[in-house]
Amino acid sequence: MRAEERREAILNMLNNAGHPVSATALARQFSVSRQIVVGDVALLRAAGANISATPRGYLVMREAGGLMRQVACQHDAAGMEAELNAMVDQGCTVLDVIVEHPIYGQLTGPLQLASRYDVSQFITRCAQAEARPLSDLTGGIHLHTLSCPDEAAFQRVQAALRDMRVLLE
Repeated sequence: MRAEERREAILNMLNNAGHPVSATALARQFSVSRQIVVGDVALLRAAGANISATPRGYLVMREAGGLMRQVACQHDAAGMEAELNAMVDQGCTVLDVIVEHPIYGQLTGPLQLASRYDVSQFITRCAQAEARPLSDLTGGIHLHTLSCPDEAAFQRVQAALRDMRVLLE
């Protein structure tokens, strides 16, 4: 298979997957190295494909349904799992985390967490990689972009975060 054909096949797989697909899984599928897949995805992005790298793999970003809202929070790394669960428990999807870096400006990390299972997988990956959250760069202050089914769900998220004393107001 030629490189152009492989990239087209990768894009088709991602478009049809409906869930994140890891570079390792794509590499196995096409009998190439993970690094080749990373390069292919970079070229697809450069050509305009809306591919995002999430903690669980590559995902073609689609327009989020529901209401888009943001919340500002502050907590230490130990509070991350409870904060994320509080948001998904109200029916919202945590699309990303955003911090303001003094040199680079806004840094955004895609999350795409829609359930407690997603949150658990994310927390496990952080622990396995010994990775620190982006909010460590800003004293725990960060934003989350949420996709909520309705305004009531967003209000419940705010109330839950307020009760946890992590909502910045």
